[in-house]
Amino acid sequence: MVRIALDPAMYHADLSVADEVRKAAELGYEYLELSPRPDFFFWHRYPKADDAEVADVKRACKETGVTMQTLVPVFNWSSPDEQERQAQVRNWRRLLEIAAELECPVVNSELSGDPNDPVRSEHAFYRSMDELAPVFEEYGIGLNLEAHPYDFAERNDDAVHIIRGLNKRWVNYVYCAPHTFHLSDGAGDVRRMIEYAGDRVRHVHIADCFNHRANVGNRYIVNPPGVDARIHQHNEIGNGEVAWDEFFGALRDMTFDGVATVCVFGWEEDADGIHRRMLERVRSELGA
Repeated sequence: MVRIALDPAMYHADLSVADEVRKAAELGYEYLELSPRPDFFFWHRYPKADDAEVADVKRACKETGVTMQTLVPVFNWSSPDEQERQAQVRNWRRLLEIAAELECPVVNSELSGDPNDPVRSEHAFYRSMDELAPVFEEYGIGLNLEAHPYDFAERNDDAVHIIRGLNKRWVNYVYCAPHTFHLSDGAGDVRRMIEYAGDRVRHVHIADCFNHRANVGNRYIVNPPGVDARIHQHNEIGNGEVAWDEFFGALRDMTFDGVATVCVFGWEEDADGIHRRMLERVRSELGA
């Protein structure tokens, strides 16, 4: 049975994590996927949630029946700079303590690193995994990884190879639909990418985006020309160019039974409406 989770990013500015749990229940979600926010854990920073904050969230989960399915930390554990890498491993250790206390069965994350220094970044990633694998195993927490735009590996197939290289069945893949055109360098071949990852796809992120490679790359104008940056969106389904028939069809054909997270960002003026419509769409497509 597919579990549909809410990423409450559009409520971070106004609600506590405990209140985001309550908001998820109000919207009809049974699962929450917590993305970075400064008062709990944040990009590349040491997690800030203390015991009292974690206890508040646990109470909200018990009160509502919502499960904290996963946390989504972004720590640069693949940094070619050794001092930075070690600091990010320390961040990971604390994050896993929090995840265990919240009874998260799995944590999602990114490969991180530097796309301009991919080989040293890959070396750093595997070194960090050597150090952290015993901690994941001690807590019994799984790990799902994605290739995010500007990671040391940005393509679907490369990410799958890196995950297979770890040779650990508790490490699997997140297919992130709003990154489709970065994962494929503009090809947008959703079904092929999902099928290539196969049974390693244990989690999907659901939001739409436009193809940054279309129209000779002039959909998005970034200044100065040629700047080393990436751009994408997390829009409601229908406000973009992801091939949703291929996406949902491929998941149905493989009898996907993992987690599907609704992760629309940047449309706070209609957050409740978007999340309700997205939940209905995902349920109708995946029979959840």
